Amino acid sequence: MIGPRFREELEMRLTMPTRGTLPAGLTERTVPPAVRRFGPALLAAVVSLVGCNRLANHPIVPVAREEVSKNPRVVDLLAGPGGTVQCGSAVTGRASDTDGVATLQFEARGPRGQGTVVVEGKKVGAEWGVTRLELQPAGGGEHLVLTADLEARTGVDTPKFDPTAAAKSTAPAPPPPTDIEIALPPGAPQ
Repeated sequence: MIGPRFREELEMRLTMPTRGTLPAGLTERTVPPAVRRFGPALLAAVVSLVGCNRLANHPIVPVAREEVSKNPRVVDLLAGPGGTVQCGSAVTGRASDTDGVATLQFEARGPRGQGTVVVEGKKVGAEWGVTRLELQPAGGGEHLVLTADLEARTGVDTPKFDPTAAAKSTAPAPPPPTDIEIALPPGAPQ
């Protein structure tokens, strides 16, 4: 429930003119014209760069960029013979060191077209490995699955998740206690 004082102040602020005379007790905050003009765009640019920077530095991103820019099938699709493919610097998605799972996307473009690169990775021990790499062409079309190409080029095959695998345990869990006694303080409900 909104209190009467809060409701009055809210109504005053909503009906307050944006320019001109302000109600008593309020002062106009002056914002420099340059900040008023470029502030929102500058803020959006800073947030996008800071937000994407951590993901752009993720260990699986350079591996994916290298494969996409050098893969003959991608070059043929996006750039044509003798062309080059450029990978965008903005990376979106999510990555978790705690879970050891990452799903990231970035743009790739060439003279003939563009697309979104989707790269998924899994952390095994302290090492990240690519488990899925594909190019999704803009405007539809068949996705190019590049995971096998990457594995053939690098010779690295990231272990797949096996739900039936047994957990590696160094020592067996201790047995539960056989006799537990709980002492309640006097006067406690029974």
